[in-house]
Amino acid sequence: MFPRLLTPPNKTFFLFGPRGTGKSTWLAEQFGKAALSLDLLSSRTYLDLLASPGKLRDLTAHLKKGQWVVIDEVQRVPALLNEVHALYETRGLHFALSGSSARKLKRGGGNLLAGRALQRQMFPLMAPELPSEWSLEQRLAWGTLPGVVADPKHKKDTLSAYVETYLRQEVMEEGLLRKLEPYARFLRIAGVYNGQVLSVENIARQSQVARATVDRYFEILEDTLLARRLPSYRPGALVKEISHPKFYFFDSGVARAAAGLIDEPIDSVWKGFSLETTLLSELLAYNHYAGKNRELGYYQAASGLEIDFIVELRKKTLSQKASILCIEVKSSSSWDWRWSKPALALKERSQAVSVERCLGVYLGQERLSRAGFEVWPLGSFLEELHAGGIF
Repeated sequence: MFPRLLTPPNKTFFLFGPRGTGKSTWLAEQFGKAALSLDLLSSRTYLDLLASPGKLRDLTAHLKKGQWVVIDEVQRVPALLNEVHALYETRGLHFALSGSSARKLKRGGGNLLAGRALQRQMFPLMAPELPSEWSLEQRLAWGTLPGVVADPKHKKDTLSAYVETYLRQEVMEEGLLRKLEPYARFLRIAGVYNGQVLSVENIARQSQVARATVDRYFEILEDTLLARRLPSYRPGALVKEISHPKFYFFDSGVARAAAGLIDEPIDSVWKGFSLETTLLSELLAYNHYAGKNRELGYYQAASGLEIDFIVELRKKTLSQKASILCIEVKSSSSWDWRWSKPALALKERSQAVSVERCLGVYLGQERLSRAGFEVWPLGSFLEELHAGGIF
């Protein structure tokens, strides 16, 4: 059991997150005394409710107003949401509904309870949740899935099995594809491009499939929460700005396994992208768990100026400019002050946005500061982030 940062709401909610992030364990811990718990990965429960979603009314007939019902992997029977909606409205029952994909819920006609249910997301283990013995090197190489961290002796097997299970259960059994082979080939190439600006044409060419097919494949990756596109932040700084998003897997270990590199040593380039993936997960998790709901992106201009992460602290209005935080990430134990120039240049030149703070994160041990640019060791930065001191 790991201490998790996510706190349960006091009303009906969806809990989404990739497979293996600990949703079921968290639900059991938080709602162990729930009046009714249903696991749709159980064949018998799944088949019974698939054949007759209305049976949920019979199963809950004895429950009283305000009691909790937990339904795990609810996306396997989207029609259940109509019954959940009715029971929520007429009986006052509370539901904790988990799933690894909102895609099938929407495709199956699920209305996500017409906005009446909250939505929460589970991430892999974050810095405050990790045991001290799980080092940074292990994190960059193997990620932070609970199953990997809990059983480090079998980390290779766990990650390899994760990708195989994803392909079999999440993709084929859910009916998202007719043929698995082109998607498996695409997945390996997408893993190699983790952390880079997305070039659909390039990946389509290497995957030997049509561009439209690759677009659909990326949608499947996102809808099953295995990966995300980080949008380009475009403040309009009077220069040509790149509009293509960056592409990141949700976990650095899963990215490595998807790329087929689980048996290969990590080179410096991969380590850099792995560090970006790790920091992005921390930023997203904190943003969600703390209820900040800030927009995240990256910045790149055609001139070559690039900033790894942008956090929008305040949106633009008719009376004020948008306010942002710039973060540059380097997998080096020493800081080169040339790395601070892109963020400082944006701060000095842009009339369209207010750069409130410029930060660098690296693998060194000292905190540094020069000309309004702060440099943080990764560990100290993560402590400050989760304490609410970054944004």
